Amino acid sequence: MKISNKYLFLACSFIAGTSVAQSQFIPEGKWRGVFHQPNDTDVPFNFEVKGKSAATAKIYLLNGGERFETGGITQKGDSLFVAFDQFDNEFALKIGDKKLDGVLRKKDHSGRITPVEANYGISYRFADNGEKPAGDISGKYDVLFKGRNGTDEKKVGVFKQDGNKLFATFLSITGDSRYLEGVVQGNKFYLSAFIGSGAAYYTGTFDAAGSLTGTASGQPFNATKNAAAALPDPYKLTYLKDGYQTFDFTLPDADGNKVSLKDAQFKNKVVILTIGGTWCPNCMDEATFVAPWYKKNHQRGVEVIGVQFERKTDPAYVKNAMENFKKRFGIAYTEVFGGLADKKAVAESFPALNTFLSFPTIIFIDRKGNVDKIYTGFTGPATGVYYEQFIKEFNDEVDHLIKG
Repeated sequence: MKISNKYLFLACSFIAGTSVAQSQFIPEGKWRGVFHQPNDTDVPFNFEVKGKSAATAKIYLLNGGERFETGGITQKGDSLFVAFDQFDNEFALKIGDKKLDGVLRKKDHSGRITPVEANYGISYRFADNGEKPAGDISGKYDVLFKGRNGTDEKKVGVFKQDGNKLFATFLSITGDSRYLEGVVQGNKFYLSAFIGSGAAYYTGTFDAAGSLTGTASGQPFNATKNAAAALPDPYKLTYLKDGYQTFDFTLPDADGNKVSLKDAQFKNKVVILTIGGTWCPNCMDEATFVAPWYKKNHQRGVEVIGVQFERKTDPAYVKNAMENFKKRFGIAYTEVFGGLADKKAVAESFPALNTFLSFPTIIFIDRKGNVDKIYTGFTGPATGVYYEQFIKEFNDEVDHLIKG
């Protein structure tokens, strides 16, 4: 859809910093938002407001079983700004009577804007049209996504249907699509998700034979139900080149201090090296697991180093991004800056690796500095039993390395 004059006016007003006398804060409770996409598609999402002022309130984005907290909230008159720090995005919204109108945009006001509106007191995601589901599509699927550049990508789809409600995620060798939530109406299904970056939107149809056909934000896919659907072993995708056994680097932390695996802090320690970025949703899931795990286990002789590859290399930007990430996830382990978020750049920074496929990637290093295993991607909490399996394997590997 074309951006209406209303949204252009709102965007210009926000950019100019227009404000009026302080208005009342938005009501606490459930809200339903809708993104108006350029292709005339409306993508819904849900959020909840807790608190009675911008200074004290928290806003949680709701996707499936997840409550994902946004960043800072600022109010200037009848204008509301909600930050999504990990993505350099923000909402710029005009406060109305139990209604919000505005845009999702970059904090620096560069790039495109996406019109958004939200209404208070609505808890559903997709409106119920009264049509009962034609079947139950719960289960695992072999999924083939058609690539825009002529290449296809295989994934595993995991669907759980409860009445007309639908929850799903898609696993790939690089990670998963996190929490998708939606509805089944007749033989059609709809799913969406939003945590501050772009909105995810999946829609499709299914038949009695257990096949799905659909699109993911415009990318076509086909899926066939298969209880044995699986991906390649994540421990066999990334490995050290012939001639390499140990792994080392020297990189700066957020303050510019050089950090190396040869430092005394890591000597005779089991080291878990995570390669990711503060902008990466699966890396956020990884940090949510690793940060508390480290606090419970580092006294066993374990250290963690997070290597962050960022969208910009400006020192002030990097420092702010890394410190925000550290604060949000309660990170107590060492973090360093790897460079620009580019897979080729990562491969050049770590020439011992045969390739680099995914943010994040986890490298397990023994007490002698030898690489024992490398795990490509991350299987997050939205994947259920896959996440439980990852946690078990992670702990088993660390136990093995500690025992030596």
